Parts: sequence; C-alpha cells; structure tokens
Amino acid sequence: MEEKDYYKILGVNKNASVDDIKKAYRKLAMKYHPDHAKGDKNAEEKFKSISEAYAVLSDKEKRQQYDTYGSSGFHQRFSQEDIFRGFDFSDILKEFGFGGSSFFGSGRKGQRFSFGGQEHPFGGFGQQRGPLKGNDLVYELPLTLEEVVSGTQKTVDIRHTGQAEKFTVTIPKGMISGKRLRLKGKGQYSPSGGPPGDLFIKAVLVNHPVYQVDGHDLIITRDIKLSEALLGTQITIPTLSGKELKMKIPPGTNHNTKMRIPSQGLPHMKGEGKGDLFIIIRVKMPKHLSESQSEMVKKLAESGL
Repeated sequence: MEEKDYYKILGVNKNASVDDIKKAYRKLAMKYHPDHAKGDKNAEEKFKSISEAYAVLSDKEKRQQYDTYGSSGFHQRFSQEDIFRGFDFSDILKEFGFGGSSFFGSGRKGQRFSFGGQEHPFGGFGQQRGPLKGNDLVYELPLTLEEVVSGTQKTVDIRHTGQAEKFTVTIPKGMISGKRLRLKGKGQYSPSGGPPGDLFIKAVLVNHPVYQVDGHDLIITRDIKLSEALLGTQITIPTLSGKELKMKIPPGTNHNTKMRIPSQGLPHMKGEGKGDLFIIIRVKMPKHLSESQSEMVKKLAESGL
C-alpha cells in the first residue's frame, strides 16, 4: 500500500494546530479546486489528495490513529468511506468561498456523486459507491515465550453481530507483543451487504517467571557471592530451548554488570536471526558477618584491598 504522508501533503509539521491545518488546506484548495483549475487532471488529483489529508488531520480521533499507527496501519483500519464519513465538504468549501451548488465548477455538470451521505471530491467522479465494508476486529492472543520460540497453533473464538465463529490460527515463530496477523474477511459483517472486515490477531506475551523481554532480546538476572565477584566464577544459564549454557564470570565483576550471549533470544517473525540473551550479574552483599569472617575482612582491609 502506498504510504501517504498527510502532513507533507498539506505542507505542515506534525505539531501543527487545527487552525494551521485549516489554513494550509484553504490555501491549497484555492489553488487546486476544479473551479480554479478546470480541465487540469493533475490539479484534480492534487485536490483529491489534499482533501483526504484534511479530512484525517482535522478530525481529532482520526489524526490520533494516523499518528499512532502510521500510514499503513491507519489505512488497515480506515477505508475511504471511513475517512470521509460525517465530514461535510460542502460547508467547508462554502466557508472557503466555493458555491455549494457548483461544487465541481461549471465544467462538471452531471458529475456530482454521493459518498457517505454527502457530496464529495474524492474517488472517481460520477461513480456510485458499493455497500460499505464491515469493521475490522482486533483479537488479543496471549502467548508464552516457549510458543514464540517454536511457533504454535491456537483456536480463536470470535463473536460478532451476535454470532460465534471458531477457527484455528497458525502462529509463526517470533510473534512478540504488538505483532499482528491479518485474517482477511474474518472481521465484522457489513450492515449493508458489503464485504466483511478483517480480523487482526495481536500477540500479548504472558509474563515469564525467569526472563524479561525487550523486543526480541531476553534478560535474566543471576546472583553471585562477593567472593565470586572478587575471584571469578562460572554460572549456569537456562535457555528456552531446554539447554543450559555455562558462562565464566571474570574476577572483579561489578554489581549490575550486564553480559551478553548473542543469538539466544527470541526469533524474528520474518527473516532469519534471533535476538540476544542478556545476563545481569548482581553481587550479593552479606547483611551479617560471623566473627571469623569479620576478622578476614579486616585483614583484607589492612592489606590494602
């Protein structure tokens, strides 16, 4: 799908106010409106583009969705019907000085059409719109780290419009939190007989008792004694595959040292490779010393340690 940068189309920055967006659209509409650029196909396409951008950025909810999910994610959620639904171009353009009765200019007689219950400059002049597509649905699917590593199959039970549908979904490796699968036509049914919407399966990772997750990287914490930090030691690290890795801790390791084992994290959903496994070393300081331990520490202090 073609990326549409609505801010660039209107020539405003992402922090632009509603008034700034309106002023930018007015300026461009005066230049490219068909009443002013009769017969100019490039101007006509430009006018359609700026009108779509204005319909999104002038609406608080649509703009928030666009800023959150970007162009591709936004257009997965909003069709052109959704973008222009409830948007009255006639009033807007009247405010800008264009007559409502000659919305497309004198050179466009008989080429008015209705879109979402209103007249509108977008999407092919003189064409009739078909039934609206059903709404998309988002289903949050809990996954364990083990399932992310190996991939799995899950049974999904969807209820919409008073009906239930159960089907099996194949979850690929590497589907970490926030990643989504699109199932075309498995969303909400159209109220007007159009095609159903899509279903998006969104992964939500279940908390693990051992590992923390940062993207595709895994993080594990291991405690060592003060003497082991001073003299060095070897520890055992569990992995999600069931194997254990041995790691050398060098002498003089500090508290909260972060060590890395490459390619022992979670697999990527697309392509090859894995994230890394990070081990945070915590040096346990004893709260109480025995008499003999205190004497040894004093001798160490006297030796300059």
